[in-house]
Amino acid sequence: MKEFQENSHFDKINILVVGSGAREHALAWKLSHSPRTKNIYVAPGNPGLDSMSKLTPIKVDDLDGLINFALELRPGLVVIGPESPLAAGLVNHLEAIGLKVFGPLATAARLETSKVFAKQFMVRHGIPTAAWASFTSVGEALRYLEGWPDGPIVVKVAGLAAGKGVTVARDRGEAVAAVRAAMEERCFGVAGEVVIIEDYLEGEEVSVLCFTDGQTIVPMPAVQDHKRLGEGDTGPNTGGMGAYSPVSAYTSEVAAQVERTIIKPTLAGLKAEGLDFRGCLYCGLMLPASGSPYQGPQVIEYNARFGDPEAQVLVPILKSDLVEIMLACAGGTLAGQTIEWRDEASVAVVVASGGYPDDFDTGLVVTEKIPSRAGASLIFHGGTAVNQNGEIVTSGGRVMTIVARDLTLEKALLKAYDRVRAIHFKNSYYRRDIGYRELARRQLTED
Repeated sequence: MKEFQENSHFDKINILVVGSGAREHALAWKLSHSPRTKNIYVAPGNPGLDSMSKLTPIKVDDLDGLINFALELRPGLVVIGPESPLAAGLVNHLEAIGLKVFGPLATAARLETSKVFAKQFMVRHGIPTAAWASFTSVGEALRYLEGWPDGPIVVKVAGLAAGKGVTVARDRGEAVAAVRAAMEERCFGVAGEVVIIEDYLEGEEVSVLCFTDGQTIVPMPAVQDHKRLGEGDTGPNTGGMGAYSPVSAYTSEVAAQVERTIIKPTLAGLKAEGLDFRGCLYCGLMLPASGSPYQGPQVIEYNARFGDPEAQVLVPILKSDLVEIMLACAGGTLAGQTIEWRDEASVAVVVASGGYPDDFDTGLVVTEKIPSRAGASLIFHGGTAVNQNGEIVTSGGRVMTIVARDLTLEKALLKAYDRVRAIHFKNSYYRRDIGYRELARRQLTED
């Protein structure tokens, strides 16, 4: 922490955060606590950010609007939340006008924006991942599946699909339906023009996010996301229904193995290929079950930014100054910095609209009967807006994320669900079993 403390006398800076979800709300909340922060501007933001930032109605896909606003504001730091502006090259444009940006250039962001590129990258650099094949025609993909044993298999669209382009098929029939949905019915638009079919990996998923300046990489505490809609990890994949940290299955031995076989080789591969990655590198991992033909942690996917809801879990337990960390990443000075975390459990529960991730209603009025312990938790808006009557209403599938931290996961869960039950809107839905794998492991240990 030495250099961060010494830098505290620097002038305060304006910060521009790009995005509108709960992830951006959480990041802005943490950035607002820094002594380096003058004002936070969020484009386009959401109603939950009103009290801590200045909202500007520029959409994340309006590159010209964002660039012009940045030219006018000249912020000391730009933080890009979602993947689409990274894919569109927003970082390239902002750096070209002399701004410091937390986020990778478009070429490096291909680790997320193209699953084919990511798989090829892993093969080139010996990074462990499931066996795979890619297809540009539905006929080729279906013929491939005809020769596949009738068991679990994974079908992924190659492009960006807001976290919903992955089908963990239980059998060949479900895999065929997923291929047809992507390539014939175009359920994911151009993202489904190419599909990847890969081995199913049995085990536990963990997300390991890392700060990097392109030369140095610093892992954050592991998080376990709950991607499936239903309790017990059933139903379709979503953008994430909740998460928690720490994850006891991610032991110090596993962490050392991941750093040796995945994190460091990924950074080395980026450097070797001249890919400038400064920001948050997200490694979605599988810890294979006992008896799996795959030995050691495997990469399921890369993301080129903070995950959602992983960001909401991590920032409340970050003790260090996030502004200083992001400036160090953007400026290439991360080496030698100490990043400190609270020795606490953190949990996030997503409150979603009924029907998500498929069709759902919007414009539903959201009310909250504030619980007596409201201060024990945080609420980050995701899919919300304000109607003509000034009321908070739903505008997306994942409406809000409730986060709580405490000395134990059990206590954090009590705080989070206490707040979740106070939020009301028609057909609201949330999983009641966030952290269930961790709780089961603890029970097994106690028995």
